Amino acid sequence: MKSLTKHSSKNWILLVVSTIFIISACQKQIDKPATQQQSEEVGAANYNQHGHLQQTKTFSSEVAQKWQDLQVIFLRVSGKTLLEPGNNPYGRNGHRWFAYCGIALYESVVPGMPAYQSLHGQLAEMPEMPAAEPGKAYHWPTCANAALAYMTKHFFTSTDKIASANALENALNAIYQSEVDAETFQRSKDFGYTVAERIFNWSETDGYNHANDPYIPSGGTGSWTNTAPNPTAIGDPYWGNNRLLVQGSTDGTASPLPPTYSEDPNSDYYKMVKEVYDVSKVLTPEQKATALYFRDNPGWPTGTHFMTVFNEIMHDEDPQLDFYALAQAKTGIALVESMINCWKLKYQILQDRPTRYIRKMWEPNWNSLISIPAFPDFPDGHTQNGGAFAAVMTSLFGANYHFTIHTYDYLGMAPRTYNSFNEMAENIGTARVYAGIEYTYSCVEGKKQGEKIAANVLNILKFEKE
Repeated sequence: MKSLTKHSSKNWILLVVSTIFIISACQKQIDKPATQQQSEEVGAANYNQHGHLQQTKTFSSEVAQKWQDLQVIFLRVSGKTLLEPGNNPYGRNGHRWFAYCGIALYESVVPGMPAYQSLHGQLAEMPEMPAAEPGKAYHWPTCANAALAYMTKHFFTSTDKIASANALENALNAIYQSEVDAETFQRSKDFGYTVAERIFNWSETDGYNHANDPYIPSGGTGSWTNTAPNPTAIGDPYWGNNRLLVQGSTDGTASPLPPTYSEDPNSDYYKMVKEVYDVSKVLTPEQKATALYFRDNPGWPTGTHFMTVFNEIMHDEDPQLDFYALAQAKTGIALVESMINCWKLKYQILQDRPTRYIRKMWEPNWNSLISIPAFPDFPDGHTQNGGAFAAVMTSLFGANYHFTIHTYDYLGMAPRTYNSFNEMAENIGTARVYAGIEYTYSCVEGKKQGEKIAANVLNILKFEKE
């Protein structure tokens, strides 16, 4: 596969208003002196009207890339700390939306993929999808555009975001109407909308809206609480109760419990925290830069940083639409499962962050390099997501994929280059220890759990027909 490099077109990420770039990129292809009737005649002449002979794989993934570009812009959080109540409108919802959009994208184009099948009957409580009409032609980019437009406008509901989504949808539709006859275009658009409507309604029943129901920590000595030095906010204490998408995705993924709280210098707990403290006293400039890069604040909340990496790689690889749909569905589902598992364990185990212990045992005024997250430590969310992401992406692109990420170029941070997705996941774990907010054990085991969850997802789900 090609090495991931920075493209000049990626400058859109410097400003949120670069949404205009996405729209104008489409509009350049629209300004053609042709009437609607002429466009339909050209489309009818060039499109095979008999069945689904023009398969999904014959189309580029441009439609999916442009919608992902827009959503990545929408998800970016800047300015104030993400720990302030009410200031993080997306949080874990970002990766959740990525998954449901990926499922909707896949289901909207899978009838044009003869070797593949719907995920209905495989994903938990997923509704039956509409059937494509036998013997009728579909324009799969139009199906995808309709599905992703519907999902985007229902997940990102502010007036300005809906306006941007409408503009992108209309710009793409103007192109697609010139490629097919009016009947095929409308049929395709209706199909995509129907798929998305069913997927969105299903997503609303997964329990996410109860993630922040009232919660009072109830652990014993040394357990996590929302008292100083930890933030008073409590981040999504019931996210772990959300419906898993894949039955059995977390089977066999449990780690041994972290060391039991102890102030004995010979105890594993003492040594675990002492490592964090010792590392904090000798951080190099490069180690600090690594920690700050993956704090994702300002930037993209937990789990959604991986969406920016996915987005960059897909731009560089520029795959066909069928591959993109498969890749987003697989990656998104694995991220959702790993985050649910991670948050369930966090609030069961209630492992405290290092700061309280370090201040009591060694240095009363010690502070971590970055702000303390508003939820328990074990397992680490960044590395559990990282392990899941790395496992799926490795299955798609191989174990020795060389790439460079440019997520925080807009903040003046140097790009980061890796020789594999696994190397990136490991680096993220190290970054959290450098930051002073996680233990090595939490990161190592979190990554392992994510990898196992992804393996379960890939083994259980049958995308291809048998």
